[in-house]
Amino acid sequence: MQKVMRQQRDLRPALVFLSGELIAVPIPLERETVILGRALGADVRINDIKVSRKHAKITTVLNTETQAVEYVLTDFGAKNGTYVNGEKIEQETLQNGDKITIGDHILRFDLLDEIDREYQRQIHRLISHDDLTGLLSSRSFFSELRLEAARAKKDGRSFCVLMMDIDHFKLVNDTYGHLTGSKTLEEIGGLIINCVRNGDAAARFGGEEFAAFLLDAEIAQAVVAAERIRSEIAAHPFSVIRKSKPSETHHVTISIGVSSFPDDSSDPIELVEMADSALYRAKREGRNRVSAYRDLTPEELNSNLPPRRD
Repeated sequence: MQKVMRQQRDLRPALVFLSGELIAVPIPLERETVILGRALGADVRINDIKVSRKHAKITTVLNTETQAVEYVLTDFGAKNGTYVNGEKIEQETLQNGDKITIGDHILRFDLLDEIDREYQRQIHRLISHDDLTGLLSSRSFFSELRLEAARAKKDGRSFCVLMMDIDHFKLVNDTYGHLTGSKTLEEIGGLIINCVRNGDAAARFGGEEFAAFLLDAEIAQAVVAAERIRSEIAAHPFSVIRKSKPSETHHVTISIGVSSFPDDSSDPIELVEMADSALYRAKREGRNRVSAYRDLTPEELNSNLPPRRD
């Protein structure tokens, strides 16, 4: 009986996304009032044009009759409404497992213990990260990139996007086999993570292509960071998976393209396309090099300082 009561005391309210970019993410409801909406300042931000800036709120209240804590969902009069279990509501006391629909997103209201919360975090990690390298998946990268573009625009900050592709990677698989190819990708993911800062984001786009965005970085700083990644990979002895020669290594190189926000574009998708265009220019010019989407001005070259490292 005491064990059951202890488990009940450990239950905490959370919203779990069942659809959209943040699928499986548990959002703890730690404040007395939690705002849901599209605004950057919302406690639970839902990036959906069908969602109002301030769409709804969840308020923690004490039922004076039962002395039980309740969680009340209130719609702010949003144009597209708020739904609980398929029914449009103005105000509703949430029950464990209720499904809330806001715009095209579905969230479940859950009372989770620590085991449940850790399980949800692990599920989200499996969905949002590449299982080989541990980097973000391309879908999660675009989600983070869109959020960063919105924050940077609001705060008047700059950031840069890197697109990266291993040179002649097919030769690695053909020469050493696919196990070595997979191990090479895994090691490259680790090298990229070690070269970027806390807060930056790196992803595997699939195959031998990688991407990153660097916070608070001007174009010249991003070129320096990209050159650091390029040189680290070029110098690294990559493992060869071969029982007959356990200490054998091989080398690969990488080509990198760079674009900058907002100078090149303020649209996150266009920034990726620009960095990709610069990447293929680096390929055409001989590979194993860094290319910016546009030529740097003398002032940018003179500010060629490494980005801040946390």
